[in-house]
Amino acid sequence: MKLPGLYYDEFFLGQKFDHAIHRTVTEADNVFFSAITHNPAALHLDEEYAKTTEFGGRIVNSLFTLGLMIGISVHETTLGTTVANLGMDEVRFPKPVFHGDTLRIESEVLETRESKSRPDQGIVVFAHRAINQRGEIVAQCKRSALMLKKPQ
Repeated sequence: MKLPGLYYDEFFLGQKFDHAIHRTVTEADNVFFSAITHNPAALHLDEEYAKTTEFGGRIVNSLFTLGLMIGISVHETTLGTTVANLGMDEVRFPKPVFHGDTLRIESEVLETRESKSRPDQGIVVFAHRAINQRGEIVAQCKRSALMLKKPQ
């Protein structure tokens, strides 16, 4: 059975993905995510307080943005073919995300290498970028994934 994600052997250095799914972030996304992760930061939940900040209103929880960015990338890259995420590095949020922003995601393969301890697997390092409707990068990270090789 062919899985939606790509196997380790199907990735190559410099490969780019402009993911088809775009997502408008809602107030509910932000409030629910902040609540279920026990993040009481007023900047995410208290509009009156947030109006007094440099942002002029509530901003979206950055960990929601990170999860959404990686989540959108999964279908076209790693769905069903990843063994595990090994880590996220160089996570950055250069611009805030506001309720109503629509994000699109780009991914690029930065590195591929054989696993030394698992001959049927390899490691792929991705760069992910979330870009809002104004063309601004609002989140980026490197993600290392342990991937299955194509079955023989």
